[in-house]
Amino acid sequence: MSWIIVGLGNPGLEYNGTRHNTGRMAVDAFAKSQKFSEWHENAKAKAHVTQGAVGKTLVALVLPDTFMNKSGAAVSKFVKSAKAAERLVVVYDDLDLPLGSLKISYDRGSGGHKGIESIARALKTKKFYRIRIGVSPSTAGGALRKPSGEKEVVDFILSKWQAHELAELKTVFKKVTHALEMLITEGPAHAMNKFNVDGLSASRPQRRD
Repeated sequence: MSWIIVGLGNPGLEYNGTRHNTGRMAVDAFAKSQKFSEWHENAKAKAHVTQGAVGKTLVALVLPDTFMNKSGAAVSKFVKSAKAAERLVVVYDDLDLPLGSLKISYDRGSGGHKGIESIARALKTKKFYRIRIGVSPSTAGGALRKPSGEKEVVDFILSKWQAHELAELKTVFKKVTHALEMLITEGPAHAMNKFNVDGLSASRPQRRD
């Protein structure tokens, strides 16, 4: 049975390299690592798609070309039922996790993320997997320095990654690739057991879903 992996972000060159496009960037890096075919536009779904095999399992990758808060419109073209959503993985940026970390979740709330809200609303279920990539800064001691206030949050997530952050982000994308490979080939439980321990430093705060 195949899996669908979605990378969230906003369309348009002006959003390339922004923190809110981290999920989109991570799934593109995964496609390259697996040597999938070139992305092609699916105009009906308003998304760019590619597919290939991970091990013996067929995997479809989807990058919605809708804005973040309309992500569900694109995803619902590929996920036709609540049962099918159980083979969906959504990769996205998470302000409640520090840069350098990731966490795999299932059947959780959105944490205020507009893309996840849109997908859950469109699919009429929260029962899908998420890979949450930390994008917030932290102190030397590991305390999260998450921006507060609506304007501050919007300005932060729409700002571009700085050069010194991209090296760490590249390492995170390798972890995301490994997590996706394990989730697909060995099952979600194995991936969660490994990456929800290794993906977060014990000294760093964890969000309670």
